[in-house]
Amino acid sequence: MKLKLPLIAAFVGALSLTACGGGSSGDNGNTAVTVDNPSTLVITDITQGSGVTVANGMSVTVTYAAYLYKVGATESKGKVVDPGAQPLTFTVGAGSLIPGVEQGILGMKVGGHRQLAIPANLAYGATGYGAVPPNSGLLFDMTLTAAK
Repeated sequence: MKLKLPLIAAFVGALSLTACGGGSSGDNGNTAVTVDNPSTLVITDITQGSGVTVANGMSVTVTYAAYLYKVGATESKGKVVDPGAQPLTFTVGAGSLIPGVEQGILGMKVGGHRQLAIPANLAYGATGYGAVPPNSGLLFDMTLTAAK
C-alpha cells in the first residue's frame, strides 16, 4: 500500500539545504496555497547511526514527522502534514511508501536521524494527496529505530 497522508500518516524530512522553491499555487479543495518544491531529493544526516545499514528488502522501523517543504522556513519545515504519532514499519523497496522515502532511507544506519527534502515528483506529484497540495515538496524528519 502506498503511504498516503495522513496515510498511516506520511513520512521523513531535510533542513539546511539549498533548493529552488516553487511559487505555484495549488488548491486542495480549500484555499489556494503557495507550494515550494526542492529540485532534487536532498538527504541530510543529522546524526549518524552506528547499527545495521539499510538496504533494499530489509524490514525497518522509523519514527517520523512529515512537513510541507517551505523555502525560508526553519529547516525548510512548513505546515505539518503528518505528525507520525506511531512508529512505522515497512519493507524497503516494496513500493509501500512514496519513492522519496524509499530512496532516502537507503544507507541509513540504526540510531541515525535523517531529514529528506523530497521533490513533488518523488512524493504526490501533480495530484497531491490529502493535506499535500499538488506539486508540493515534502520534508521528512525520521529516526531509524530498527532494521533487519
